Amino acid sequence: MKAVRFSAYGDFGVLRVEEVPDPEPGEGQLLVRVRAAGVNPIDWKIVHGASAQGPLAAPRGLGVDVAGTVVKAGPGVEGIEPGAELLGSAAPAFAELVVASPQALVEKPAGVSWDVAGSLGVVVGTAYATLGELGLHAGQTVLVLGASGGVGLVAVQLAVGRGLEVIGTASEPKHARLRDIGATPVAYGEGLEARLREAAPDGVDAVLDASGHGELRAGVEVAGGPEHALSIASYAEAQELGVRFHSGGGGEQTTTALREVLPLIEAGSFEFPIAGVFGLDGVAEALRESEHGHPDGKLVIEPGRPG
Repeated sequence: MKAVRFSAYGDFGVLRVEEVPDPEPGEGQLLVRVRAAGVNPIDWKIVHGASAQGPLAAPRGLGVDVAGTVVKAGPGVEGIEPGAELLGSAAPAFAELVVASPQALVEKPAGVSWDVAGSLGVVVGTAYATLGELGLHAGQTVLVLGASGGVGLVAVQLAVGRGLEVIGTASEPKHARLRDIGATPVAYGEGLEARLREAAPDGVDAVLDASGHGELRAGVEVAGGPEHALSIASYAEAQELGVRFHSGGGGEQTTTALREVLPLIEAGSFEFPIAGVFGLDGVAEALRESEHGHPDGKLVIEPGRPG
């Protein structure tokens, strides 16, 4: 099969599309043909060597979100037949085939596109987990920093669906979308705290920082202290301000979140835009756009897409 791999940390020039042996599913595993795999910030952070303990001992791949069809099941897997369409988490997903745990996957509804299905795991799981950790209930107000990004957009819609008042920061061109899904948009930039206080005269009950671009301090002030905030975007800024940092959802919590969101997407009542689709030879371009651009939605890798 073909897979994107790299043998040293660095810029995106280290990435290669290589032919490697097809993986085999072990006990309790599935072999899945990848139809789509979502791009997440963790992918480019890994390439750059974030949290690396030293040089790579062997080539490694990328990608943790996946949607695809089952090729075969390993020993001990029951009730899942070849051809089953599933989505969730598996790594490394920027490849034609990936081995996955059935517990990390859920059935793909027919009305959800492959590109959307392959992009949901990390952002939906993270939004679900962080809202749960904030412990909010209907009638309270949450401030979502970076409300038009992947996690932010999902968090806004989950919060609105649970009866919360939502204020979200975003650039001006994205304010209409936030209004359409039930949030009050506030522009980034100088004077942010004053604009937040105007939008929420009584303050906010909690802050979810999905931005990581210096807005957290203003959010903490409006919330009345760091104990009311949680960041998924900037560990350094969170540590400086005494704010909890959350590394994202995972496992059973993510599959629970997916089962809540998928029917809403299929019914057309939950917005999840796709900003760009790339083949395996376009992974470097996709990661560069994810890190330095401002994509208006998720970026997706389709291993079967022609170069």
